Amino acid sequence: MSIAGTAPYQVEAFNTSKASENKIHDDAVARRFGFSGGLVPGVDVYGYMTHQPVARWGRAWLERGVGECRLLKPVYDGETATVTADATADGLVLQVASRGMLCAGGTASLPDAAAAAPALDSFAAPPPPPADRPPADESSLAVGTLLGIRPLLVTPEFAADYLRDARETDPLYARERLAHPATILRTGNWVLSHNVVLGPWIHVGSTVRHFAVAHVGNEITARGRVTANYDHKGHRFVELEVLVLTNGTTAVAHIAHTAIYRPRQVAAA
Repeated sequence: MSIAGTAPYQVEAFNTSKASENKIHDDAVARRFGFSGGLVPGVDVYGYMTHQPVARWGRAWLERGVGECRLLKPVYDGETATVTADATADGLVLQVASRGMLCAGGTASLPDAAAAAPALDSFAAPPPPPADRPPADESSLAVGTLLGIRPLLVTPEFAADYLRDARETDPLYARERLAHPATILRTGNWVLSHNVVLGPWIHVGSTVRHFAVAHVGNEITARGRVTANYDHKGHRFVELEVLVLTNGTTAVAHIAHTAIYRPRQVAAA
C-alpha cells in the first residue's frame, strides 16, 4: 500500500525534447518505430518519480539518497502520469503508470549516513567534447572511452524553466535554489550526445547516488566512461558510469546509465 499520508502524485506529462537531435522524441519518427508518438524523455519520467522520495525525506534525499529507475513503456506528451510509492524495509518502491500501463519502476532509499563520494582522481578527466563528433558505434563507444560534457551553468532561468516543464509542485527547489535531480541525471544523456552522433536512441535505466546538492549558480560538469557495449535482442546497448561535479571540484552524484544507442529498427534499415 502507499505510504501513509502520501497520495499518488499525478503529472500531466510534457515532452521537453520535441525539438532535440534525438528523433525518438519526434512524433513522426517515433511512430515509425511503433510508438504512438514522441516519447517523453526518460530523465523527465525519472524526475516525476523523484517527487515521492523528496516528499518523504526532503532535502536529505537530494544530499545522500539513492534512486533507481527502469523505463519500461513510453510516457506520452499530454497524458497523465501517476507516480505511486510503497514503503518497504529498504525505502520506497516507485511506479509510474499512464494510459493504464506500468511505464516505469524503481526504488528510492535514504542511507543513515552519507556515502563517501569517489575521489576525483578515480575518474580520469575526459577530453572536451569534439567539435566534429564521430558516429555512435562500437569504436567511438568502446569500453574505457572517457566522455565529458559541455559545462552547464544552472542559471535562475534554467532552473525555473525546468521546474515548469517538469510540472514539479514541491516548493523546496525554488525556495532553496536547488537544481532538480532530473537535471543531474540528464548529464548521463549529455555524456553520449555531446560526444557522438546518434540516431533515434532510448534511455532504458539508471541508478543515481547523491553526495551533495547542486545549487542555482553552480556550473555542472561530468566525468564519464563507457563500462559496456553489447548486443541484446538486436539492440545495441551502452552502459556508462558518470561522476557529476559542481564547479569542477564537488562530486554531487554518481550515475550508472544504460541506453540503447542503436535500436534494432535502425540496424535493420
